[in-house]
Amino acid sequence: MQELLDPGLYLVATPIGNLEDITLRALRVLKGVDRIACEDTRQTQKLLNHFDISTSTISYHQHNEQARTAELLAFLQQGGRVAVVSDAGTPAFSDPGLELVRAAVASGVRVIPIPGANAALSALTASGLDTDRFLYVGFLAAKPGARRAELEGLAENIAEPLTVVLYEAPHRILETLADLEAVWGGSVRVVIARELTKLHEEFLRGTAEQVRLELASRERIRGEFVLLIEAPPPAREAKVGATVGQQVSELMAAEGLEEKDALKRVARERGVSKSDVYRELQRERARK
Repeated sequence: MQELLDPGLYLVATPIGNLEDITLRALRVLKGVDRIACEDTRQTQKLLNHFDISTSTISYHQHNEQARTAELLAFLQQGGRVAVVSDAGTPAFSDPGLELVRAAVASGVRVIPIPGANAALSALTASGLDTDRFLYVGFLAAKPGARRAELEGLAENIAEPLTVVLYEAPHRILETLADLEAVWGGSVRVVIARELTKLHEEFLRGTAEQVRLELASRERIRGEFVLLIEAPPPAREAKVGATVGQQVSELMAAEGLEEKDALKRVARERGVSKSDVYRELQRERARK
C-alpha cells in the first residue's frame, strides 16, 4: 500500500520527449495526489496511461487559470493534495502554474517541487556556453517590432558576458536569428537545441549568421527550439580614431545593417545612448 502523501501543492516535472525521464518520485506523487491539474488533460492522459496511473485530472491552462486557481486553492485549504503538470517539462516555468503557486504561498499552503526534465537547463548544460552566469528569458514577443525591442533592451542592460536562454517556435526562429544579427552582430555565438531528448535531437553551434543560413537551407524547420546566446556586454571601446560615421558605414557594409540598426550597435559599443550617437553623426555630416 502506498504511503499517504502530505497535503499540499505538488509541482511535478514531466518528460519533454523521452518517457524514461520521468522520476520515481514523480510517479509516486502522481499516483498519490487527489487530482492532477493539467495544461492539456489529453496530453497528460497519455503519460498516465503509459504508467498505469488512474488519478483524476482537471484542466488548468492559460485560458482558465484564474477560475481554476480559486477552485484548486479552496480544495488545497481543506487539506487536499493537488499535482500540477504541464504538457512537458516543469510547470510554472514558461508554462501554467505560477498563479496557483502564488495563491498557495499567500494562503500558507505548502508548495512541494518535484524536480525533473527541463528544456532550458538541458540545453544550457550541453551547449558549451557559460553555465555560471545565465539569464533565462523564455519566449520573446511574437510581433517583430516588440521582439526586436526586447532583444535591444537585453543587449543594453547586460553588464557582463553571460548566456541568454530563450525559447522559440519553429516558424519564428529564422526571424529571431536575423534580429540577433541586427542587435549583436552576425558573429555573435549561438547554440540551438532542437527536439531535446527525442529521436531527432540536434544541437547547432556557430555564429548567428551561420546557424540562420543552415536552418534556412532546410526544406522544413520542425521542432521546438531552445536558443542560447553568448551575449557580450554592451560597452566596448570604439576603434581608435574611428568616427561615428565610419563605424556606422563599416557595419552597414560588412553586415548589411540599415542605418538605424547600425546606430544602435554603435551606441551600445560606445556605452552611450542612441540619441547621443545620432546627434554626433549629424554633427559629423554637417562638418563635411
